[in-house]
Amino acid sequence: MTRSDHRTKALTTAGLNLIAQALSIYDSDLRLAVSNRRFQEMFDLPDHLVQPGARFQDTIRHIAEKGEYGPTEDIDALVQARVDQARAFEPHYLERTRPSGQIISIEGAPLPQGGWVTVYTDITRTRRSEELLRARSAELSDQVLTHAEDLAATNRQLAATNSALQEAKRELTEIEARTRLTTEMMPAHIAHVDSTGHYTYSNRRLSSVLPGRPSDILGLHIADALGPATFARIEPRLANAYRGESPVFEFTEDHGGRRIRVAFTPDGAGGVYILSMDVTEETQARVALQQTRRRAMAAQMTSGLAHDFSNLLTIILGMQSRLAQMNLGPEAGELIAATRSAAQRGGRLLNRIADMTSRRSLRPEATDMHALLGELRLLATPSLPRAVGLSVLDHLPDDPLLLDPGLLQDALLNLILNARDAMGATGQITVSAHSLDRTWIEITVSDTGPGFSPEALEKALNPFFTTKGGEGSGLGLPMVYDMTKLAGGDLRLANTPTGASVTLRLPYRVAPESDGGGLTLLVEDSEELRAGFRDMLMEIGHAVIEATSVDEATALVADVPDITMILSDLKLEGHATGLDLVERMAGSGLPCILMTSLPDSDPLNIAARQRAPLLRKPFTADQLAALIRPGAAA
Repeated sequence: MTRSDHRTKALTTAGLNLIAQALSIYDSDLRLAVSNRRFQEMFDLPDHLVQPGARFQDTIRHIAEKGEYGPTEDIDALVQARVDQARAFEPHYLERTRPSGQIISIEGAPLPQGGWVTVYTDITRTRRSEELLRARSAELSDQVLTHAEDLAATNRQLAATNSALQEAKRELTEIEARTRLTTEMMPAHIAHVDSTGHYTYSNRRLSSVLPGRPSDILGLHIADALGPATFARIEPRLANAYRGESPVFEFTEDHGGRRIRVAFTPDGAGGVYILSMDVTEETQARVALQQTRRRAMAAQMTSGLAHDFSNLLTIILGMQSRLAQMNLGPEAGELIAATRSAAQRGGRLLNRIADMTSRRSLRPEATDMHALLGELRLLATPSLPRAVGLSVLDHLPDDPLLLDPGLLQDALLNLILNARDAMGATGQITVSAHSLDRTWIEITVSDTGPGFSPEALEKALNPFFTTKGGEGSGLGLPMVYDMTKLAGGDLRLANTPTGASVTLRLPYRVAPESDGGGLTLLVEDSEELRAGFRDMLMEIGHAVIEATSVDEATALVADVPDITMILSDLKLEGHATGLDLVERMAGSGLPCILMTSLPDSDPLNIAARQRAPLLRKPFTADQLAALIRPGAAA
């Protein structure tokens, strides 16, 4: 207890001791919580019965044995009856004459937290004055006096009940305030609309779920608050909710491409409760996980076939080499060369399949997109005919983004070369990149060729579909699609008025930034590994403090305000993991980097990759620096 708490308690005790009435408060377990000196004096109680924790039944037994309730044959039964009444406590007011002749009023009221408060008042003088008035006022009828006394007693009972109601009202007001505070802190929009569609309640979080919408929406119609496009998407489900259904659904809003989950629940009185939340990151993680599982299944199905097919191609190539040495004539030589070329093409096709179904996971790092797009132009230009132009329109912000630059650059080069093949000797290829509400990165590769045929629009993402005849493998676009899905994004094919376009949409994730200094919290339960990671961090200019568990790390973050970054292993001392630490740090603004030696297929590894940058052990100081800031490993 603090010094301030002691002072407050002392002031409260002194104040209670100064009032004329006796007062006691017992909790729901029938133990004394608070009493004043007047309570002890009125009933002549020993000290141990006025200490906090004293039992109600012991106090009743003590005053019964002293004759407070008159002659009693069975004290145990009297005590038990009083205890039973206390357990079913109700507001009451009564007056009682004590054996000493003193008349007291007893006023009791239950407390919302459990237990009750009782006030005992000495009304002996008041009652004697009333009796004297009755004796000396012949002109006043006994009926009037009796009525007045009954009215006074009734008023006192009403006052006791009113006090209990006021306390209950105060408690309900506090509960309502806490409930509102809780709903306003939730990362979701909670609201209620009446039968006409007008908002009667909102936790003022609409703008955080749907940026650009108002937060002060009480009294507004839901169509006006959401806007025409969004309302059109939810209106059929809202109509179902008004009919008594409880739909839960998702939609993508147009402004920033956010994925929104909505739940409607009828209130039973004509209105509807609404819960809506932004599940964009969850959707990205779900898409990435689904693609990882598809790749694993594809690898399992094709690995055996590819092994056997590779052996067959090796045999075929060996036999063709022997035939080529037999001098079978020009015609046979042409057939041997064609067979060998086909077998070699089959080998290249096997390699492409292996690339698609391999367990190679994304290796996101802090990526300077301006530099990547500039390098893309340099890499692609030599592969284009002189009459084919390449424009790169870079409208991305300067933030370093968490991407796999190698896979992304390979995908964009693939799209550029596909566009070149579609146009022929002349035309224009345009690569444009911009941020969509800092939720997505959109990169579009468009050309001035003939565009996609209806069949290509439907099947171009299917493996082995090609419009290049024998020259194509049909794996280019599927590989780009695979990379995009692994990152939690999406790919869209379309025809434009001037040709074809392919749009990659990737999650906009800002990489942890550092100026080369700052204080890093290193969380690792292996002392040997911790020493090595400490040296790496110090090598790239960071001061280091250390922890071995999530609980220890959380305590350090609370106590040390200068921490600028967290580097944590996934598996730690105790039950909590590095992923739990990321969850606890959500909202703190501290960037978290995770590291692990778990295989890519481990569920914890998969979940971690969707929440934070993940370093695969072992790694070097240069790899760590590259993840923290662009160019640090140069």
